[in-house]
Amino acid sequence: MATKRKVIITCAVTGAIHTPSMSPYLPVTPEEITEAAIGAAEAGAAIVHLHARDPQTGQPDQSPEAFSKFLPVIKQRSNVVVNLTTGGAPTMTIQERVRPAATFKPEVASLNLGSMNFGLFGMLNRFKDLKHQWERDYLGNKDIIFRNSFGDIEHILTTCAGNDTRFEFECYDTAHLYNLKYFYDQGMVKAPLFIQTVFGLQGGIGNHPEDVLHMKRTADRLFCDKYQWSVLGAGRQQLNIAAMAAAMGGNIRVGLEDSLWAGPGRLAQTNAEQVRAARQIIEGLGFEVATPDEAREMLSLKGGDRVGF
Repeated sequence: MATKRKVIITCAVTGAIHTPSMSPYLPVTPEEITEAAIGAAEAGAAIVHLHARDPQTGQPDQSPEAFSKFLPVIKQRSNVVVNLTTGGAPTMTIQERVRPAATFKPEVASLNLGSMNFGLFGMLNRFKDLKHQWERDYLGNKDIIFRNSFGDIEHILTTCAGNDTRFEFECYDTAHLYNLKYFYDQGMVKAPLFIQTVFGLQGGIGNHPEDVLHMKRTADRLFCDKYQWSVLGAGRQQLNIAAMAAAMGGNIRVGLEDSLWAGPGRLAQTNAEQVRAARQIIEGLGFEVATPDEAREMLSLKGGDRVGF
């Protein structure tokens, strides 16, 4: 009897794009981030992708101290794979961004594969009642360039080289796949590659089905069978793109980092709500949701007993 294909669900629980005024359900405090991560895992997420925030203002906080308030608790209460951001926020330096991954040696860390314009200003058309001035300044900035030079990428790879941390390679456009191919050819990253193609962020590739197909075709040509493909759809296209990718053999990322919504005009009240929706898509297609240990095997991870938290 043929075995069912396993699909990895990643849940990005808070991120650094959305701000607290946009949704009362966005996790901000260490306790909220902890409960969001564990809830997502219980709903079926094999991996949780984590950022930290200032508990008072909700601003992104990339200090190891901020992460230390929730990482040990998550590890104690769940077997979920922890993926730490090295993206942080686009206004941070590369030295700031790599510190949590360098300190805590996670099984997985995110890695952005190219510099890009980073436009959040369109959100001001929808969210006008902002509680904090930093939110308005951050969202309204039309001059943000999310810097990820070849030197920056190499800095993250070499800084984490001795930790056996593997990477979620975030590719916001076709050129980012070619950048990844450069590092693969140089022997600085190894298969199986975990490639997260990102759709619908202002400054990156769009969210049309043809965009999804183009990124998948390019990755297939560059990496053949040496990678695991996952998709991230920003905003209201989150589940549409997830369904398309799952049907094409891909894995799925959801979470309040990527979309605040659970349906037209309806805010998601938890990250677990989005995970359950992703799970419904996967199981409806006749596939199975991968467990954390199955994800570890698929991605050749070192195991949760070898992290630094």
